[in-house]
Amino acid sequence: MSKIERFEDLLAWQKAHEFVLGVYKATRSFPKEETFGLTSQVRRAAVSAPSNIVEGFARWSNADKARHYNIGEASLDEARYQLLLAHDLGYADTTHLQEQALETKRILAGLANSVRNRP
Repeated sequence: MSKIERFEDLLAWQKAHEFVLGVYKATRSFPKEETFGLTSQVRRAAVSAPSNIVEGFARWSNADKARHYNIGEASLDEARYQLLLAHDLGYADTTHLQEQALETKRILAGLANSVRNRP
């Protein structure tokens, strides 16, 4: 296993970044009247996840790292709900993105737990 020196080395960040790219692609097809509503909200929630991973990675204390990783987890849940809503409203088939958010959250939760349990 190689040493993690940059946030880009974190699997959680890689998955979260991939998720954001998918959200942006999917939301291009949302109705124009949602530009400042659901489209904007789901994009912001999605971007918040990798952004908080980056911020947590840069923190020195384990408590600060874990807190930012937890915020990232919450952002993934928020985006997952918004994607469920978009799906139910018939804007796009977001099933794959919802599953991707859950997988990313599980990976991020593992990272947060490993940081919390460090001496």
